[in-house]
Amino acid sequence: MIEAIGIKITVSDPAKNNLLLILPHSPILTSDGANWKNIHFAHFRQPPCDVPEHVSSQHIICMNVGKPVWLEQAVDGRHETAYSLPGDLAIYPAHLSQQFHWDKEVEFFNLYLEPSFLAQVGYDVFGGDRFELIPQLTSLCDPLVQQIGFALKTSLEIDGKNSNLYADSMAHALVVHLLSRYSTNSRQIEIITGGFTQQQWKQIVDFINANLDRNISLTELAEIVRLSPYHFAHLFKKSTGISPHQYLIHCRIERAKQLLVLGNLSIVEVAQAVGFASQGHLNLHFKRLVGVTPKIFRSDRKNV
Repeated sequence: MIEAIGIKITVSDPAKNNLLLILPHSPILTSDGANWKNIHFAHFRQPPCDVPEHVSSQHIICMNVGKPVWLEQAVDGRHETAYSLPGDLAIYPAHLSQQFHWDKEVEFFNLYLEPSFLAQVGYDVFGGDRFELIPQLTSLCDPLVQQIGFALKTSLEIDGKNSNLYADSMAHALVVHLLSRYSTNSRQIEIITGGFTQQQWKQIVDFINANLDRNISLTELAEIVRLSPYHFAHLFKKSTGISPHQYLIHCRIERAKQLLVLGNLSIVEVAQAVGFASQGHLNLHFKRLVGVTPKIFRSDRKNV
């Protein structure tokens, strides 16, 4: 147990939760337990407080999702006061001292990224790994980062532990964007032209269909065709018009339809067999893509 301004928080992984230790309230929503590999998400609502000086081992992207607030901050000896509006962002690179103060309730998302992950993506996409993020302390508006933040929140709420492939794709897209716009990087993205061969596509599809019940990662899929995860996701969407995560959901629904017609499994068992976290998650995606619930689908097929 570690004390944090009047409350105690049990920390399962201090390396991923060092910022949680110094805030008054625990997060409303967090990706802890979701098996995400390359990004961590936390949604906070905090009262007025002083956050004492600390150093994070991770890069942090913070987005205001509440009301406007005056934010006093000291990062690496640099003092800034910013009037943060809803949607505004700040970027706090790892290993810099940080200290904050706000005098009214705040609500924000934090996205955490490991420096080693940025280095790997930098090498894969830009051909170098010695890039540094540049602190962004004043009000910054970036629609793409905002979209990624809310998309990750929605993914956690809908798919929970089964959202690894989606989170991984978002993490790679986010890091490429950060390195392109908010780092010391001056290189251009190394473009991969062409598409998948028929043999590569068959290998990808066979792997997905053989592992529908698993939390497949983007890295696993990319390794099949020996591409970086970022370039794999780019070529996949270019070839199919949808993301790897969307394709996986479609495959799961198609398999669910087959199992529902066979009638050997309950709907709960069908959900588990095709990799959904619960019957509710199966119902949500099934109705969105098929137009009816699994129960109605099964009943209609019996009456045919």
